[in-house]
Amino acid sequence: QVQLVESGGGFVQPGGSRRLSCTPSASIDSATNMGWYRQAPGKERQWVSTMMKSGTTYANSVKGRFTVSSDNAKNIWYLEMNSLQPEDTAVYYCNAFFGTKWVWGQGTQVTVSS
Repeated sequence: QVQLVESGGGFVQPGGSRRLSCTPSASIDSATNMGWYRQAPGKERQWVSTMMKSGTTYANSVKGRFTVSSDNAKNIWYLEMNSLQPEDTAVYYCNAFFGTKWVWGQGTQVTVSS
């Protein structure tokens, strides 16, 4: 069974940047629709971005500040977050479709606070 592992979470000051990573246990070449979601305390999980072969889409709340990329040679994909604000505080999850099922990571906490 494919597993995803996120890393890179932590504390960051408002206006700062953070890069999250998602590493699958299977080849990234077998994944489609590689995405990121987040869940803030007391709120529902929110879609952030999805990277497909045809391109990448972003939620309006992060467009222009967040960028998704992948490094197939390292078998990893990233969520680069810039101009972070307190409202970006959440547990961030990566997910992707492998073969016949969606797979989710365990999440990594990002806290934006002064």
